[in-house]
Amino acid sequence: MATTRVALFQEIAVLLATAGLESPAREARLLVRQTLGLGDVELIARGELVVEAGEADRLRDLARRRAAGEPLARLTGKREFWSLDFALAAETLVPRPDTETLVDAALAAFPDRLRPLRVLDLGTGSGAILAAILSERPNAFGIGIDRVEGAARQARANLAALGLGARAVVLVGDWGSALGGRFDLVVSNPPYIETAAIAGLEVDVRAHDPHMALDGGEDGLEAYRAIARQLPALLLPGGRAILELGAGQERAVARLVEEAGLGIDGPARADLSGMARALVTTPA
Repeated sequence: MATTRVALFQEIAVLLATAGLESPAREARLLVRQTLGLGDVELIARGELVVEAGEADRLRDLARRRAAGEPLARLTGKREFWSLDFALAAETLVPRPDTETLVDAALAAFPDRLRPLRVLDLGTGSGAILAAILSERPNAFGIGIDRVEGAARQARANLAALGLGARAVVLVGDWGSALGGRFDLVVSNPPYIETAAIAGLEVDVRAHDPHMALDGGEDGLEAYRAIARQLPALLLPGGRAILELGAGQERAVARLVEEAGLGIDGPARADLSGMARALVTTPA
């Protein structure tokens, strides 16, 4: 049966509302726009146009998957972070607004916009953190490291699409263990969820984010231990390392960093919810 753009939008919005989503109309609009390649004006002003049966069925399938808990970013294949668009791969986390706190802390640590910087992003994933910093610091050069080739490949593609590819290199490796140089700024959003807690996460995370990017080991601190051991050899004098934290991890991560011979530059920067999110560390 033929359906119009506006009727299909309304159908999808009802389906998402019935599933209990908080913003069903907004998400329905995003799905319709992405799937049909429409802008808001086309959807509203030309809503009476008929949608081809195949496109309508594809959109309904995406809506059913969203209603079942699949993240919208996974369905559309992209996510905005720091006002930049990032394509996603199965091997990358969906960038989240909380991580912008880490970018804020990095920029505050080096407020001179034109200062040349050597930046290292450990566990770069989609390249979101590295790209955000490079977009704000035009004389910075960055290296992204990821343990998974699929994530590294996606980060390279995102950096190139944003016009940042000439100032970035993305490598596959075990954190910074194979690097010989030193950096002004090291950033990382490592896996920090306790292994046993992953099964209790929201379905959009546990069923759709790569577990390797979530699983921080038995106590959630496995990646921090590895990174803390490497940081003294990675940081230039006067440099900063900024680590994203999970809930309640500030004291434990600070202890690991101090045991590695590094200092802590004040309390961790809080995210918008008030949670300690970005720990700034310094060379001894």
